Amino acid sequence: MIHHPAPEASPIGTIVVVGVGLIGGSCALALKRAGTVTTIVGVGRSQTNLDEALRLGVIDRGKTIDEAWTHEAHDADIVLIATPVAQYGPLLALLRKALGDATIVTDAGSTKQDVIGAARSTLGDAFTRFVPGHPIAGASLSGVGAARASLFDGRNVILTPLPETDARSHARVVKMWQDCGARVTTLDPAEHDRIFAAISHLPHLLAFSYVAELASRPQAAALFDRAGSGFRDFSRIAGGSPEMWRDITLANRPALQEELAAYRRALDRLSHLLDTGNGAALERVFAQARAARRKWEATDTDAATGDE
Repeated sequence: MIHHPAPEASPIGTIVVVGVGLIGGSCALALKRAGTVTTIVGVGRSQTNLDEALRLGVIDRGKTIDEAWTHEAHDADIVLIATPVAQYGPLLALLRKALGDATIVTDAGSTKQDVIGAARSTLGDAFTRFVPGHPIAGASLSGVGAARASLFDGRNVILTPLPETDARSHARVVKMWQDCGARVTTLDPAEHDRIFAAISHLPHLLAFSYVAELASRPQAAALFDRAGSGFRDFSRIAGGSPEMWRDITLANRPALQEELAAYRRALDRLSHLLDTGNGAALERVFAQARAARRKWEATDTDAATGDE
């Protein structure tokens, strides 16, 4: 993983944010706070959400996707795509003919190999100006109403550039995220997807599955009425966007299936220890987990600030 010092890059004139939700809206607010952007154009499916973004001062003007919004991309310095990843293919295809000769395209998707594949197949010569990215930030609430300028302060943003990625475009996107308060690092796309299948996508899948299973029981109301802080902590990420996490889990299927298989084996081992009443072995598992958690927590600068 490569850490990037602040690069030399000119301020952003116009940025087009496609998907003015928590991530896209927070990026817009952070850039406004930094004073490094002149105009922010928001693009989205919902006029209601765009009107709210305008009211909150997140964007300077808004376009719905069914308007001639791609015209905005021609003169833009940067286009940031911050929609669910399943929407990328059609959006990139629309952008291909609209991009200016120097317009940079980047994204905020939680998976990278599928996003890169979509960009490679649609952007043509502009693919060299596509800089894949993933801000490791989020919250249990979604939508532009949850956006805040401080969301990326001290948080990691991972970029996964390719050998053919234009160095100037890469530097400009690094600077954009640093202006938002983030720390920028670089990963290989396949390694990125393997890592986040283990530490993000699997936990979200488990949380959604667990809460949905409890909710399906006849006594669900009684269970939730008696839930405490342990349930709150474990289930927090089940409050995320179902559409977004549907797309993420499907996009990263191979790596996520491997993580699910490993987790099933771990559950089988625990089941065996319970069947045999092996308290000593259970305690060793719990102690190992506690030690690993405490070691991570002691070095984690993102603690208590949410997940992507």
